[in-house]
Amino acid sequence: MGAQPDNTVVNGGEAAPSSGSVASGALMCLLSMSSIQFGAALSAPAIAAYGPAGASWLRLVFAALILALVVRPPVLRYSREQWISALVLGTTTALMTISFFASIQRIPLGLAVAIDFLGPLSVATFGYGLTRRLIWPVIAAAGVLFLAYDGEGWVGNLPGVLFAAGAGTGWAIYILLTKKVGAAFKGLEGLSMSLLVAAVVATPFGFMGAVPKLDGFGLIEMAGLAILVPLLPYTLEMIALRRMPTASFGILMSLEPAIGALAGFVILTQPMTLLQMMGTALVVAASAGATFMSAKS
Repeated sequence: MGAQPDNTVVNGGEAAPSSGSVASGALMCLLSMSSIQFGAALSAPAIAAYGPAGASWLRLVFAALILALVVRPPVLRYSREQWISALVLGTTTALMTISFFASIQRIPLGLAVAIDFLGPLSVATFGYGLTRRLIWPVIAAAGVLFLAYDGEGWVGNLPGVLFAAGAGTGWAIYILLTKKVGAAFKGLEGLSMSLLVAAVVATPFGFMGAVPKLDGFGLIEMAGLAILVPLLPYTLEMIALRRMPTASFGILMSLEPAIGALAGFVILTQPMTLLQMMGTALVVAASAGATFMSAKS
């Protein structure tokens, strides 16, 4: 089966990792989030050219093909349970990806990611339960609200907000499923299978919007963007989820809105208000506090 985490204590049904395991998982999360957000910011031309569904489909196809060539999963040897888990995770991944790119086409990246983050925040909140650790999701939630408010009102439109909320729901399910799939398959075979499923599921939505407009430059561009999102971050996240509790992973994702706001500011020149900068500081503090407390448990 897949690689097991470096566990030292079992508490509440989920093994408690060592501090070194948590630290390495946190680093992988940081690299994953940076790849996702800067990859999303760099995707504006591709989304404009192929549409959210077309750009999502091309990314998933390239990511699935690249990883399948590297991993070479033994497709015919998997059990019924493994196939079901890969099908569910792959379908979730496809719908989550399409929803996220549809949201950032309509609303600022920082706001989209702030709403999207409510998914992993929910995972963290329910994972911690009514303990003193609940302070970190509360702080992170306040930071997300600050990031989503521009000082005068909520920015964006209703369809964009709904797409972001749908992506957040998918993200929460994705976190829970990825941990299970990572344990059910050897190495990265589970991720490879789920990406293949995601590419197939996204085909009816994105094929016709992407293929007629695709040229040689577009192929190279989309292959590079597919490595940034989703191939590299999903690989890092699956490995990280083997090394740290699901709740810790969820709260660590509170850095995502801050990184999204930064990427939107640097690449898309989307401004940040003082309130949004305060929100960035809050989510960073919550993420650091949650990781430190998890490492000390």
